[in-house]
Amino acid sequence: MKRTMNGLPLVLASTAVLLSTWAVAADEQQSNTSLGYGPWAQGVSPGERKAADELFQAGNAFMEESVFVEAEKKYRAALEHWKHPAIHYNLALALMNFNQPTETHAQLVAATHYGPDPLDSEKYQHALKYKNLLENQLTWVQITCDEPDATVTLDGRALFVAPGRFEGLMHPGMHSLVAIKKGYVYVDNTSLVLNPGERANLNLKLYTEEQLIVHRSRWPVWIPWAVMGSGLAVAAGGGLLHLQTDKDYRGFDAGIVQCGGCEPEPGLANTRARGDTLQTAAYGAYALGGAALVGSAVLLYLNRPQPHRINPATGAEVVNVTPLVGDTNGLLATFRF
Repeated sequence: MKRTMNGLPLVLASTAVLLSTWAVAADEQQSNTSLGYGPWAQGVSPGERKAADELFQAGNAFMEESVFVEAEKKYRAALEHWKHPAIHYNLALALMNFNQPTETHAQLVAATHYGPDPLDSEKYQHALKYKNLLENQLTWVQITCDEPDATVTLDGRALFVAPGRFEGLMHPGMHSLVAIKKGYVYVDNTSLVLNPGERANLNLKLYTEEQLIVHRSRWPVWIPWAVMGSGLAVAAGGGLLHLQTDKDYRGFDAGIVQCGGCEPEPGLANTRARGDTLQTAAYGAYALGGAALVGSAVLLYLNRPQPHRINPATGAEVVNVTPLVGDTNGLLATFRF
């Protein structure tokens, strides 16, 4: 999938400015109260809740001092004890200062999962606003592959081993998408260009080399054989002319013997002249028929089926694959644009 990237640097720059603006207001927007209880507390022991709350408050203290690296550490440590929406919310605020929009979006999704109750109405609306902003500036991607044991990688990072699926937001721009399995080939474009705000659904298919190769001839198969048949017909016609030539020559010779070696009369002389003409025509037919036969042999050689690599989804030719023989064995691939 290829798309243009016009305006992409401007979009990314504007995203950074907007997110930075949000980060500046972190002191006013962060959740500073103790963590409340609700459905998000089910299954979390009192000891875990207490440990999470202490780390949460420590993170808030670092946020008030704009020490965002330490605040992030505290919030992440708190989430190991209790995945409270308010912790996710404050972690998103801290991440704004590091321009990590995809991770920030993930934290905002978790922060708004239970609605406004774990935060408050203002902070909940604030989270929704910037979650939507990020969704309009990033690209939502769904990648699937059904080929068992195929490894799917994105920008060199393993996503999953098929059959499987990946869903998530990604930075706009160019990415490298590859599916790998021994004995199989991934033929789709591996250069993936994503635009802000779009939704991309990619189903990766792998094929064996046999599925990608078709054998095609230059011309219809009947053409070389038609040329060969024509050459044989012309040569056969030359043979018939040669038989008639032989008949005329024998008639001429018999007439000369009969008259005892006399000067041939006009009728006998015409017989000899006709024989000469037919002989010339026979030789011409032999030459033309022979040339046609040689030409048909050349056409048969040139028209032998050649391997061509195709896009199996469309049947269109992608690569012409020619075997190399001699000192170097292998395949010569010629890409057509």
